[in-house]
Amino acid sequence: MLESYVTPILMSYVNRYIKNLKPSDLQLSLWGGDVVLSKLELKLDVLEQELKLPFTFLSGHIHELRIHVPWTKLGSEPVVITINTMECILKLKDGIQDDHESCGSNSTNRSTTENTKSLVKPRRTIQQAAPTDPDLPPGYVQSLIRRVVNNVNIVINNLILKYVEDDIVLSVNITSAECYTVGELWDRAFMDISATDLVLRKVINFSDCTVCLDKRNASGKIEFYQDPLLYKCSFRTRLHFTYDNLNSKMPSVIKIHTLVESLKLSITDQQLPMFIRIMQLGIALYYGEIGNFKDGEMEDPTCHNKDMLGNITGADDETRIDMQYPAQYKGQELYSQQEDEQPQGWVSWAWSFVPAIVSYDDGEEDFLGNDPTSTTHQQKAQILRDPIVSIGFYCTKATVTFKLTEMQAESSYYSPQKVKSKEVLCWEQEGTTVEALMMGEPFFDCQIGFVGCRALCLKGIMGVKDFEENMNRSETEACFFICGENLSMKGLTYLTNSLFDYRSPENNGTRAEFILDATHHKETYTEIAGMQRFGAFYMDYLYTMENISGKGSTNQDFSSGKSEDMGTVQEKSTKSLVIGPLDFRLDSSAVHRILKMIVCALEHEYEPYSGLKPDIKDENETILNPEEVASLEEYIPTRHTSVTLLKCTCTIFMAEFNLLDHLLPVIMGEKNSSNFLNTTNFQSLRPLPSIQILVDKINLEHSVPMYAEQLVHVVSSLTQPSDNLLHYCYAHCYLKIFGFQAGLTSLDCRGSYCLPVPIIPSFSTALYGKLLKLPTCWTKRSQIAITEGIFELPNLTIQATRAQTLLLQAIYQSWSHIGNVNSLSVNEALMNEVFQTIALSLILSLI
Repeated sequence: MLESYVTPILMSYVNRYIKNLKPSDLQLSLWGGDVVLSKLELKLDVLEQELKLPFTFLSGHIHELRIHVPWTKLGSEPVVITINTMECILKLKDGIQDDHESCGSNSTNRSTTENTKSLVKPRRTIQQAAPTDPDLPPGYVQSLIRRVVNNVNIVINNLILKYVEDDIVLSVNITSAECYTVGELWDRAFMDISATDLVLRKVINFSDCTVCLDKRNASGKIEFYQDPLLYKCSFRTRLHFTYDNLNSKMPSVIKIHTLVESLKLSITDQQLPMFIRIMQLGIALYYGEIGNFKDGEMEDPTCHNKDMLGNITGADDETRIDMQYPAQYKGQELYSQQEDEQPQGWVSWAWSFVPAIVSYDDGEEDFLGNDPTSTTHQQKAQILRDPIVSIGFYCTKATVTFKLTEMQAESSYYSPQKVKSKEVLCWEQEGTTVEALMMGEPFFDCQIGFVGCRALCLKGIMGVKDFEENMNRSETEACFFICGENLSMKGLTYLTNSLFDYRSPENNGTRAEFILDATHHKETYTEIAGMQRFGAFYMDYLYTMENISGKGSTNQDFSSGKSEDMGTVQEKSTKSLVIGPLDFRLDSSAVHRILKMIVCALEHEYEPYSGLKPDIKDENETILNPEEVASLEEYIPTRHTSVTLLKCTCTIFMAEFNLLDHLLPVIMGEKNSSNFLNTTNFQSLRPLPSIQILVDKINLEHSVPMYAEQLVHVVSSLTQPSDNLLHYCYAHCYLKIFGFQAGLTSLDCRGSYCLPVPIIPSFSTALYGKLLKLPTCWTKRSQIAITEGIFELPNLTIQATRAQTLLLQAIYQSWSHIGNVNSLSVNEALMNEVFQTIALSLILSLI
């Protein structure tokens, strides 16, 4: 009977995550075709062990779980698992700041092993009790089970996730989420992989996702609720799995792409510090600033759980250290908490999710009738081989609105206060792409780009009603930042080669090809190619780990687990950012809104996640022999960053109002009230003089040693370090500016500019500087320069008449003197003298 094979698999998964289930009752219900379970408690420890998140579950329960098994049509209809109302509450692990809970003690490891064993025992008992049907051949059963698992339909109604930290309460509510199998055209279908089509496609639809960010008081209650960060946003995810053969348990290529048509975010002044706090948490986790071990502690390799979900490479942590650090560094402290030193740890953590998403459990081989002893060495090697994983996020149009709030009391004395918000700033972005490509730890690439963006002023700021509806000001005046192109002109280039691109290989029945070689990657994904695809912004971050003992590094098996077979490993990290043509207008409305956001972001009392460690030199250092020094000089891993700005225009207008005395003290760290409201009516000044700056290109190059602390400790202990080693002990920065020019212009009442009056003709310049890393380690070497700079300026010309100088002085004083600008200070005669001079000279040149 099919029930004898299918039921144990379903029961094993349900029993793994849910407490206090009776296998006998569950088995009888499943054989009836439908099972309904209510008020279920999740096994929180199992979720923490398998997800391996830096968070701990405070609670987790399911209101109702329904399982429908169509026994009579099991080969053509999916098994449907429906979860009605699932709620989980998480918080940051206490062990992250105290002891590392996941690897804190042997008792924890023993409990993990015992829990794993307890999860396996019931499944094997059920399997042993299940009768065998001689009419069902093992091959047929294996094929049927695979079809059932590949077509399971999962529906979650009302999913609630909450994260609490300090006074922050972040909640995510998804009204409906459904995962199902689809065909070639991404329509719902009952599919399975075949010898001719080794592909499995799935779709996950999320409906009405709402994200809230609120502040709780000391008793844990939320006094008043803020506007949602995200309100009823729907999006869809496409999953594409490519297998090498029918017996593959792990796909060779995994694509997970998500598309959002419209993303509307709203952030209030009270939510902004909490939002930044959440972002800082993600950055701290990425760089390993939290979640590491205390100073002086080393990780116990035995604390790692070697189950299939946690360690798919089969290599222990000692091997990973050999991969990441040259042999010369092993005498130093390897687990550094410095910001720039462990991003690959995040890749390893993210990689642990791959088998949990796409592979079967080891125990399922027993249900399929396979003999574990018959697995060949080739099959084992296939399981350990790293698949190619592509993750993408695409957004057609995104809007971020910044709001200021104020308390508003009700008419009744006993009525609670309500929060009233007012929109002051809006950021619009089109054609956004975030793509990540990885293959194990040796290769990781992340590309981010968007087609166009702009920023607009809304309503009033600090009591100045500069953009209220009754002001009748145009949208052109409200827009102070423009970059890139319009999506309607650019097309759907941001979806290129995604699962939502009808031209992609996966949507045309062919297998996609990926560039996993660093040299080929840099030749293909150039700055020009990035700007052709996007237009406004393009970033490419590439990290590679190359085994130079044998070429073809990307195909090298880094998961062998033997350090002596690794040879010499070279790490490379490059980050390239390109910003397309932009126009930045700094008038009073824009400046006050930007500074107000900065003030709101600084108004908090959160402690940093990690403090800087003192630069203390280890007295018990290992002195390198000449062979080790020569080996160190052959290759030193560095992080290289390049930032390029193309065709930048910045216009600084005369201030029409100036309330900076209520903003700048807070930014400078002084205590001052930021709730000041001005009562002066706003009157726009036209013509409005301004300074216009144009730059053809700005390029910033920055390089820093990848393992600065280890390198400096080693090099500073040498008697006579070479110039090459000393060079890598510095952080280097090179700034180049091409075609810089500045002039005076004015904005008239029609919104157009007059011809600019040149003040500084076009020139180019360059600046180089370097800064010694960990200066306290070089106290015995006074001849070592801590910092050094070189400034190159071939020529510079500044030309201005008396009238132009007076106008420049008036623009400066409008920002330096507090209060409204007196229009009489910029009289009509001065404006005519400045701007009619250039008009007269232009006429004479034409004659």
